[in-house]
Amino acid sequence: MNTVTMIGSINLDRTIRVKQMPKPGETMHTKEIFSAGGGKGANQAVAAQRSGAKTNFIGAVGDDDAGRAMLDLLEQEKIDLTGVTTLTKVSTGQAYVVVDDAGENQIMIHGGANMAFDPAYVDDHKALIEASDFVVAQFESSVDSTIEAFKLAQHAGVKTVLNPAPAMEKVPAELLAVTDMIIPNETETEILTGIKITDEASMLQAAADLHALGIAVVIITIGSKGAFYDVDGRHGVIPAFKVEAVDTTSAGDTFIGAMSSVLKPDFSNLEAAIRYGNRASSLTVQRFGAQPSIPYKNEIAAAEAE
Repeated sequence: MNTVTMIGSINLDRTIRVKQMPKPGETMHTKEIFSAGGGKGANQAVAAQRSGAKTNFIGAVGDDDAGRAMLDLLEQEKIDLTGVTTLTKVSTGQAYVVVDDAGENQIMIHGGANMAFDPAYVDDHKALIEASDFVVAQFESSVDSTIEAFKLAQHAGVKTVLNPAPAMEKVPAELLAVTDMIIPNETETEILTGIKITDEASMLQAAADLHALGIAVVIITIGSKGAFYDVDGRHGVIPAFKVEAVDTTSAGDTFIGAMSSVLKPDFSNLEAAIRYGNRASSLTVQRFGAQPSIPYKNEIAAAEAE
């Protein structure tokens, strides 16, 4: 069983379902509105935990009803919240999600407490990092805190995984230098490398650029086509499973969390781990909501047996 430490965001998601996305200036009736647990960090933590990993979290919520609700949800998942602090004078992160009948989404985020914990706070919880197989981070929380977490991880021989989302125009070289695995989508890859992703040749070129920065493993998620990987002279595309998607909100987070639960730290089973992540995300997109849609290990095993 892997031990995975997530550093990142905890959000209360407010989701609105519509027939189609509104045009600028357009007013429309909604089909449904609901709230659920979210945040890329928390989603990935839930996915890892539900797939059997021992999961720790380093992050923050505000001293408000949303924060208390999110901590309760994560406690129910049995995620170790030793590294989660409650901050005063700042609100819990929130995301506003619009989902249309095609399953596509638009998401607006208020970072709140996610952006307010600092590297010194990460240092206070370095024992969690040092006891991990993987440390996983995204860009919905303080980048300086992520850099500190990755430095502590690499010093302890722990593998680091960066999901560079939401996309940043300029990712600090200091962070990329301490990243072992990077998992961008096609758009994020183009922003990172300047290479437009159109085919496997362009993905190989982008991967070469990322390897040149010292990153050992590159995975580029390509939506309904699956995921491209390049590591240690091996590369290819692991196809996605064909399903009818109703909400893609946490598909990528599910992929990363589930994969990290089964991946070996030497990356020797990378192809199998990607396939497992693909299977998990194929179940997620058939359900509504971020964390409510994330499957459990037994559900993934049942789908594999079909």
